[in-house]
Amino acid sequence: MDSYISFADFYDGLTQNVEYSKRCDYILKIFKKLKHKTGVTLDLACGTGSLTFELAKKGVNVFGADASEDMLCQAQSKACEEELDVMFLCQKMQNLELLGTIDTCVCTLDSINHLTSKKAVQQTFNGVSRFMNKSGYFLFDVNTVYKHQTVLADNSFVYDTPEVFCVWQNTLLKNNIVQIDLDFFEKNKDNLFVRSSESFCERAYTHKEIVEMLEKAGFRLAEFYGDMTFDKPKADEQRVIYVAQKI
Repeated sequence: MDSYISFADFYDGLTQNVEYSKRCDYILKIFKKLKHKTGVTLDLACGTGSLTFELAKKGVNVFGADASEDMLCQAQSKACEEELDVMFLCQKMQNLELLGTIDTCVCTLDSINHLTSKKAVQQTFNGVSRFMNKSGYFLFDVNTVYKHQTVLADNSFVYDTPEVFCVWQNTLLKNNIVQIDLDFFEKNKDNLFVRSSESFCERAYTHKEIVEMLEKAGFRLAEFYGDMTFDKPKADEQRVIYVAQKI
């Protein structure tokens, strides 16, 4: 998916349960456990910059990159409101081009799943590796095959926030791909609902596939955890955290 358009306007309201501050603290605890100084850090597929800003507030030298101009417009607006000096680049994950090297890369909230071909994932891993200093760390999370086949599957969800009423419909396709169709209903100034829609796909990859692609890109798997834990993933884990080191 190249960009969010309608979704960008409602993304923050629909992801309030993410608790970015807690996720930021968790990520920094992982790096502390590994005795890794974050150094120059890239928040890859940063969206509206919520995690980027939390990292910046913790003193991390961080910048963000995302393929969606609409998401980055939201990020820039938030940066101005919070008076944070953070740089953002408009780039696809699989076509990463940086001006210098990085020591750390984070990529969260199933962004890797938006790449629906192994070729695109490999290109992304290769790009991160190309700009990563030796012994640097790449931390990312993915939705699991279990989540795609059991939780998302062909199910539908409804979200009702003060800003928008959202209907989320899934269709399970082959290769653990889920097509996601979103319909947004927002009240206009005349108190009438206006509908807008967004559609994209996400693909789940097996642990073996992910490790093989990391190794091919010049990484070694350092750790992998169940979401927001320091425990190995359970059989019914919905999100897994991967931590890979550049060798």
